[in-house]
Amino acid sequence: EDGAWATIKPEPHRNQLTNSQTHKLFKLIYMGVYMRIQVDEDWWKDIFDEVYIQTDARSVCDEELTCQEVNFLETALNLDKSDPILDLCGGQGRHALELSRRGFTDVTVLDYSEYLIELGNQTAKAQELGTSFVQGDARATGLPGERFRFVMVMGSSFGYFVDESENRKFLKETFRLLEPEGTLLLDLPDKDHVLKNFKPFSRHQADEDITVTRTRELDEDMIFSREKVISGKNGCIREQTYCTRLYSPEVISELVCSAGFSTVSLERDFMCRDTDGNDYGFMTHRMVVTAEKQA
Repeated sequence: EDGAWATIKPEPHRNQLTNSQTHKLFKLIYMGVYMRIQVDEDWWKDIFDEVYIQTDARSVCDEELTCQEVNFLETALNLDKSDPILDLCGGQGRHALELSRRGFTDVTVLDYSEYLIELGNQTAKAQELGTSFVQGDARATGLPGERFRFVMVMGSSFGYFVDESENRKFLKETFRLLEPEGTLLLDLPDKDHVLKNFKPFSRHQADEDITVTRTRELDEDMIFSREKVISGKNGCIREQTYCTRLYSPEVISELVCSAGFSTVSLERDFMCRDTDGNDYGFMTHRMVVTAEKQA
């Protein structure tokens, strides 16, 4: 509480804190009181594993939802079967694999999670699909420049970095990867909808055994979340924190243009999932941003 600040007075003695140490102490106290959910900047390196597949199955393992989203992609981007497509931060490749099933011949998935990449590889081999899977960092993929006609970032997979300069690196890398006249597509949470319908707590049953609770905090344009995954048989399986940045149409347009893109357009009310009363987190109500790389 505010009154607590007035009571913190270092007593004079030979080990009195320096100004720098005092500043750090006050910063820690401030963060502890006003920002209870602390997030490691590299949280995204570890969270996307077999537990994630369980906790988010109602989105990332929903075949009907995936087909609806791919229907949208085909129409919105006017995709040709031979177009080189990159599913960036594509996880186990649910969109890329569906594109391959529909006859698209040059589809690549890049994701940081070795677990999800291996899972996608196994699916592609089992179904005899030509989808390529690559493990890597979206900010520096190592893929050839101007390799793709389309780069898509689905499932609210952009905006994971607290440091906005890292999100800018992400966009600049997509610009490098696209061929001239290529198109970037970002699938993002709708900021206005999230703020108007913000829920500091949610709970859902992932399956008969697993319950998932999420506690959320707003801090300017960031949402910080603490997720607890609880098994009825084995107790707490995992407690993890993560964050996502929220973008207004104006801010994301400026950010995309600063990476070199032009002709930015935006479509709201993409895949609205709030009609059944369930809380799907960042996948509840989304917007799509497309941008072109000039020739």
